[in-house]
Amino acid sequence: MRVLVVGATGRTGRCVVETAIAAGHSVRALVRSANPQPPLPEGVELVVGDLSDRASLEAALAGMDAVISAAGATPNLDPLGPFKVDYLGTTQLIDLAGAAGIQRFVLVSSLCVSRLLHPLNLFWLVLFWKRRAERYLQSSGLSYTIVRPGGLRSDRTRVPLKLTGPDELFDGSLPRLQVAEVAVEALINPAAANRIVEIVGDSSLPERSPAELLSA
Repeated sequence: MRVLVVGATGRTGRCVVETAIAAGHSVRALVRSANPQPPLPEGVELVVGDLSDRASLEAALAGMDAVISAAGATPNLDPLGPFKVDYLGTTQLIDLAGAAGIQRFVLVSSLCVSRLLHPLNLFWLVLFWKRRAERYLQSSGLSYTIVRPGGLRSDRTRVPLKLTGPDELFDGSLPRLQVAEVAVEALINPAAANRIVEIVGDSSLPERSPAELLSA
């Protein structure tokens, strides 16, 4: 499958790129610089642009089968950051993906997006805007999967995962690499189509593959 990864130079996005390549997909990455540092893996096609640049999104989407978006606003002093990135940028990407005939759109969102009174919303309502983008994707007509992970860790210590439907989990964490594995599996797993899934690590559970978790 030909997969566009958006947010590819972020910590989660890099894991998505790595996992998609390992799974045998052809990967194109939307990047802000033609020379991202550290470099992305060999074999990844780079398209320079960002979520606010319609022309670069159209170029990045051309010829692709699927999209995984792991993009998100980074904490800063711009009160419009989450609105511009997590909502406006993501909804523009969704619109253009539909026009490009994308077959599957996987959006990496966040746990607790349905809770307005959540500490993370102190960062310029980031969860609120993520949930608005989710709803836009749900009504877009695209075949989608929304992955809501708990707290993201950069270590690679594997943990058994707990996967549920929406608004069932409210705390917990897991490695970014395992979020990427679920997102990449969602591209091809029929059981993941048009679903919201929440995931956290849970050491009390047996370890199961992303395919087993999504199919269950």
